[in-house]
Amino acid sequence: MTAPTGLPRRRRRHGRGIRGPLAWPPVPAMTSRAERFDDLVLEVATSLERAWKRPFPVFELAVEEVPPSDPAPWENAEIPLGRVFAAQGRTPARVVIYRRPIHTRAGDDRDLALLVEHVVTEQIAGLLGVEPHDLDPRYEQD
Repeated sequence: MTAPTGLPRRRRRHGRGIRGPLAWPPVPAMTSRAERFDDLVLEVATSLERAWKRPFPVFELAVEEVPPSDPAPWENAEIPLGRVFAAQGRTPARVVIYRRPIHTRAGDDRDLALLVEHVVTEQIAGLLGVEPHDLDPRYEQD
């Protein structure tokens, strides 16, 4: 007997057929920590743009695991949580948020959300050339 696709039908181990669907509907528990972090960064940036009430200039928002190991000579020895890269030629400005250093500093999910909001606000304010408090009145410098 052959399967509808023309392939021979095989008996599964222990005589059982396929146990369930190979892909199920996505649920929140299926998202990884990295995906949740990316969503959080995007949510904060979107809320900042709505609160700013003017469109942001064109820039790329990126999340990377860790910062490069060779900091620029003018940067201090601390591990950065984010960076702003100026536009060069046709390449738009970039705001990069570093996932691992932020996860390391955050104690729980609430701390993580507050730290991500803090870092994204600082970096986008640096890109716009304004104080973080001007961009987000809820911003508190620790």
